[in-house]
Amino acid sequence: MSVDEVPDLEPAPGEVLLAPEAVGICGSELEGYLGHQANRTPPLVMGHEFAGRVVAVGEGVEERWRDRRAAVNPMVHGDGATAGIEQLDSELELIGVHRPGGFAEAVRVPADRLRALPDGVDARIGALAEPLANGVHAARVGRDSVEGGPVGRAVVLGAGTIGLMTLQAVVLGGAEWVGVLELNEDRRAAAEQFGADASVGGPEELPRGVDLVFDAVGVEATRQLALELVRPGGCVMMIGLAADETSLSFHHLVRRGIAMRGSYAYSDADYDTALEWLLDGRAGLGELEAVGPLDAGPEAFAELAAGASSRLKVFLA
Repeated sequence: MSVDEVPDLEPAPGEVLLAPEAVGICGSELEGYLGHQANRTPPLVMGHEFAGRVVAVGEGVEERWRDRRAAVNPMVHGDGATAGIEQLDSELELIGVHRPGGFAEAVRVPADRLRALPDGVDARIGALAEPLANGVHAARVGRDSVEGGPVGRAVVLGAGTIGLMTLQAVVLGGAEWVGVLELNEDRRAAAEQFGADASVGGPEELPRGVDLVFDAVGVEATRQLALELVRPGGCVMMIGLAADETSLSFHHLVRRGIAMRGSYAYSDADYDTALEWLLDGRAGLGELEAVGPLDAGPEAFAELAAGASSRLKVFLA
């Protein structure tokens, strides 16, 4: 990672220029930093979890946006996207992956991706809408995929930011009991703070036969464990992308009627639900770290990529 000077930007028609006030470092960006994701190719300005202030508006954008503070839904889909699964659009572009992102003094954002923040709301709250939306989506799809009744017991594997956001979405969705597996002691404590009925450090401490399992890690061990934990007719939601190839027992999956679903990103409605929950206090990450300067970015990425950290969310701007 490096901090560079780039030419000043001007918004294109239909876009605004937004000055980020808080940009979260995502686990997927750490994977890109380590060279594990082919869709993040240097040179690239990353940053897709962000909120800030509109400093310029392009042609065709309503003047009401000028100088407004806003959170940004970074999923830019085509006009032909299917409502409810916009994130699966073949023309999808993600700000911070396919377009320059928020780790900058200014970023171009299509005006329809803005969501106004009420006066006085911390920009860090707006930046959390993106990771929470992933949890809202996974929990919603998972509930709909369980056969044989409502979700009584659920397990979340991994208590990083996405795992903790998924945990809260599952709890708010009405699950009777939710367990979390996490190796880091501080993150286990955070899971209990955010609604886990049990937060354990080893798979032997988890019950078998649960209705719904979320793998927020994405390695072979957690994917295999998810299939071991779920009941017949239950559902396993695959969220984590740490590893690409995994060997699984498909005889086990087929004969037990297990639904295994991939959960990528979120729909526009999921994002709006996430922002609503953050603004009214139903979800969040508790006391948040102060926003660091952009020139602290290389050091922050190196620290987080070095191994498991107790820091739940690092913000730059």
